Amino acid sequence: MTHEHLTVKLGGRDVFIDIGAEQLLAAERGETRIAVEVKSFIKPSPIQDLKESVGQFIVYAFALRQSEKHQDRTLYLAIRTTAYEDVFEDKAVQMLIAEESLRFVLFDPEKEEIKKWIPEITTPI
Repeated sequence: MTHEHLTVKLGGRDVFIDIGAEQLLAAERGETRIAVEVKSFIKPSPIQDLKESVGQFIVYAFALRQSEKHQDRTLYLAIRTTAYEDVFEDKAVQMLIAEESLRFVLFDPEKEEIKKWIPEITTPI
C-alpha cells in the first residue's frame, strides 16, 4: 500500500480516494498501480449505497483519468462479499456494472482477506 488516502485533483478541488496501492500481478508484467474506494453498504437502503458507490466510482475514475500523476491507476470498489451478493448480483445491477465498467475487490472483513477481484485479474499468455 502506498497511500492511506490518495488525493487527486478534479478541477480546483481535491478528491480523496480511500487507498492507493501497488499490486504485483506477475513478475513478468511488473507492477500495476490501483486505487481502491472502500464502501461499507450499511445504510438502511441498499439502493442509496448503490447510488453513492457508483456515483463515487464514476467521479473518481474520471479524476484519475484527468490526473497526470495518477492516470495509470485502475480504480476498484472494495466491498464485503455479502454486500456484493445482496446488491450487485441483481440482473439490472449487472447491466449497470457492465455499462459503467465497474471493478470490485470483494473481501471478508472477519477473515481480513480478499475473496475475489471482479473482473478477474489475469495475465496475458
